Amino acid sequence: MRTVVIFLLMALFSGHYVSAQEPYNVCQNALELCPGNPISVNNIDANITGCVNCEDDFNYCFAPDNSIWFQISTNTVGGTIQIDFTNLVFEANPGQDNELQAALVEATTPCAANTYTQIGSCHFDETGNFALTALGLLPNTTYYLVVDGDNNGVGITDPAECTFDLEISGPAVDRIPPTSSISTTTPIACENDIVTYTSTLTDCPDTSDFSWFVNGNLVATTSDPFFQTTSLADGDIVSVSNTCYSVCPIPVQSNAPAISVQSVQVDAGNSITVPTGSTVQLNGSTNASSWVWSPSFLVSDTSALNPFATVEETTTFALMATENGCSSTAYVTISVDELLEIPNTFSPNGDNINDSWEIDGLEFYPDNQMSIFTRWGQKVFQTAAYSKSKMWDGENHAEGVYYFVLDLNDNNGTQYKGTLTLIR
Repeated sequence: MRTVVIFLLMALFSGHYVSAQEPYNVCQNALELCPGNPISVNNIDANITGCVNCEDDFNYCFAPDNSIWFQISTNTVGGTIQIDFTNLVFEANPGQDNELQAALVEATTPCAANTYTQIGSCHFDETGNFALTALGLLPNTTYYLVVDGDNNGVGITDPAECTFDLEISGPAVDRIPPTSSISTTTPIACENDIVTYTSTLTDCPDTSDFSWFVNGNLVATTSDPFFQTTSLADGDIVSVSNTCYSVCPIPVQSNAPAISVQSVQVDAGNSITVPTGSTVQLNGSTNASSWVWSPSFLVSDTSALNPFATVEETTTFALMATENGCSSTAYVTISVDELLEIPNTFSPNGDNINDSWEIDGLEFYPDNQMSIFTRWGQKVFQTAAYSKSKMWDGENHAEGVYYFVLDLNDNNGTQYKGTLTLIR
């Protein structure tokens, strides 16, 4: 342990930086070179694998000392390639060479030296920018570029180590840039409609999954080019992104025009509880130009927003509104409370039969409040805790139809509304 510490301190104080080998020091980890994508690489602290027929067991063009490896995949056409080496910066240590060497090889068996065939120009003793060229590369084929530091000359004890930039180009690797477009058959939709988007790719031989965005937020990932949603709002923008080519992927993206979503607002009013046989007025509202109530046979006018309905049992009414071909429906439930028996007539004529308006079951709601009105809205009776001891006896009011509002003041806010006929 002490020896290691002393070595590290000597390296630091001597100005030398001790770095780890790059992964592409090994042929099996050859770094893929992509057209139009220059990269910075180096062979600092690289070494060789020198066993028989291993990756560095060759001696044409040069004999490797500290090799690094790169991989190049040709397109469907093949042909000529150019590999540009630029911005060479050599390590300048005593006894260290300052020349770079490089060769392009085809390997029948990946990284097995006994299957190599050198392709194109051979380079050694390179001290500045240079280009390696090769003709007649096969289509859809993988080639290897091996780069090494020279180790030759008077007083040279260590092979050259260099940082440099690499870029490949030429018909053998050039690709037509892929494009992406997005379309929908529903540029104008109704709220909650299913809207389908389709991505169309050109010059994209293989593709990754499709990432779908709404207003820039990722909402779905699909393996096919289709996306469906029911959650769009007016003005939303759907976009899609993915990559083309599994080797050296190229990202592509496209945006659909903002969608127009028609929103129909409709409200069927508040649910209430009434006695059996009560006539109630429904209270609908909407921003649409047409509407209809159902069930139609219980409603006085299906095309009115505030029609009357007579209910014998608990009933849910639907108000459907329509605008520009888009519809929306709201519901209201009129509940019939059979715990209370609210008669719709009484006859205060002094015969001791039905002389007062008696409501059975109201004793279970001691906090109730009763109000009675004439047909013109004039209040004629009001009391809290309506009961047998506080029944309305008509108070010399004329025969006719009256209206009542009974608030139970229970936990559910139950309210009864209806008509009452006084008979003399």
